Amino acid sequence: MEGEVSKAQTTARGQWTSNLGFVLAATGSAIGLGNLWKFPFITWDNRGGAFVLVYLICIIAVGLPIMMAEILIGRKTQKSAVGAMKEAFGPRWGLVGAIGVLAGFVILSYYAVIAGWSLYYFGKALGWSASGFPSGLRLGDEFTSFAARGGLQVILSGLFMAATMSVVWSGIKGGIERTARILLPILFGILVLLFLSALSMEGSSEALAFIFRPNFSSLGPDGILEALGHAFFTLSLGMGAMITYGSYVAKKQSIVKASGMIVLLDTLIALFATVIMFSVIFSVPGMEEQVGGSTVGMLFISLPELFYTTVPFGRVLAPAFYILVAFAALTSTISLLEVVAAYVIDEHGVERKKATLMTGGAIFLVTVMCAMSFGGWGAASNFELFEGKTGVFGTLDHLASNWLLPVGGFLITLATGWFMTREDSESELAAGGTPSWYKYGAWRFFIRYVAPVSVGAILVAVGFFGVDFS
Repeated sequence: MEGEVSKAQTTARGQWTSNLGFVLAATGSAIGLGNLWKFPFITWDNRGGAFVLVYLICIIAVGLPIMMAEILIGRKTQKSAVGAMKEAFGPRWGLVGAIGVLAGFVILSYYAVIAGWSLYYFGKALGWSASGFPSGLRLGDEFTSFAARGGLQVILSGLFMAATMSVVWSGIKGGIERTARILLPILFGILVLLFLSALSMEGSSEALAFIFRPNFSSLGPDGILEALGHAFFTLSLGMGAMITYGSYVAKKQSIVKASGMIVLLDTLIALFATVIMFSVIFSVPGMEEQVGGSTVGMLFISLPELFYTTVPFGRVLAPAFYILVAFAALTSTISLLEVVAAYVIDEHGVERKKATLMTGGAIFLVTVMCAMSFGGWGAASNFELFEGKTGVFGTLDHLASNWLLPVGGFLITLATGWFMTREDSESELAAGGTPSWYKYGAWRFFIRYVAPVSVGAILVAVGFFGVDFS
C-alpha cells in the first residue's frame, strides 16, 4: 500500500513535457533580479573587463558542474530536495535538503518585496510615458518615501505572491512550464529591443570596452571572490530549486545539454543587461560619478529619468524595462515557492493546491514583516540579528546569501562528488545524450575538487573575514 501511495504521488507531481520546457523553466528560475541589477552593479564596482572574465571562468568551473549535480540528484530520485538527498545519500543528508527548503522560504519572503517594486515602477513609467517625466523630481527622495509606505509595500508584495501562487497551484505542465513558455520569449524580446537601443547610443562603444576589455590591475582579491560568489548565486544553486526542477525531468532528456543551455542563457542575459545599463551611463556626462552605493540606486533611482532624457524611444522602452524586471522576478519567485510546496507535497502527502496555499500563506506572513522593514513598522525596521544588518529584510537577506545558500551548495558538492558512486553519476549524466564538449572525467574533477574548494572559500570569507554577499 505504501509503495502504491508513493507511486501515485510521484505520478501526480508531473514532468516537463520536453527538454525545452525544462530549459525555459530552469532558466526562468536562474534569471532574476541578480542578472538585471546586481551583476551590472558589481561589474561596475569592480571596474569591468577583468571581473567579467573571471566571472565567466567561475560560471564554467563552478556554476555549471554544481547545476549538473543538483539536476542529477533530482532526476535520479524523482523527489524534491529533502527526499532526494535522503534517498541518494542516506537519511542524515535530508538535513541538506532541508537547508535548501529553508533557503527558498527565506529568500521568497523578502524577494517578493523587491519584485513588488518592479510593479510600482512599471506603473510610474506608464504615467511618465503618457504625461511626461516631471521636471525637478528627485528620484532618490521618491524611492525613500515609497519604501517607507508599509501598507503599499504589503499590497505590492501581496500581488506578486498571489501571481506566484496561482502558477504553482496549476502544477508543472499547466502552471510552471506554461508560464515559462509565455514569459521567457517575451522577456528575451524586450531585452533584445533594449539592447539594440543601447547599441545606438553614443556611449555604447565605451561601455563595450569597459565590459569586455580586461584590465587586471583594477581587479583585487575581493573582486575575484565576488565574481566567484555571484557565479554560484546567480544560478539558483544551494536552495533546492534545481534538485526540485530536476525531479520533473524525464530519463530521455539530457541533463548535460539542458544545464549548458541554462548557464549560457543566464550569462547572456546578465551581459545584455550590463551593456544596456552601461551604455546609458557612458552616454550621460557626469553620470559615472552618480552611479554607486547600491544596486537599488542603479535600477530605481539612476535609470528612470535617463529613459526619458537619454535613451532612444525611452517613452516606450521605460515601461518595457520594468515589465521585464517584473517577469524576471516572477519566474524566480515561482521556483522558490515550488521548492517549499514540493517538499510539503512529497514528504507530507499534501495535495498540490492545499500545499501551495499553506506554504504561500506562511511565507507571506514573513513577507509582511520584510515589507515593513523600511520605516513602515518600527519593530520590523529596527530588528537586528547580525551586526550592521538592520531590519527583517536585511537580516533575512544576510542569512540566506551568506549562510544558507553556500552551506547547502558546499554539502551538495561533497555529496555528489564523494558519496555518489562513479557508476551512478556517470550513467545519470549520460542518459538522454551528451554534447561533444562534455567529458565526464572533467565534470567529476570539478565537482570533487574545484567546486567544494570554491564554495568553501565563500564560507571562509564570510565566517573569518566578514565578507558580505547579500
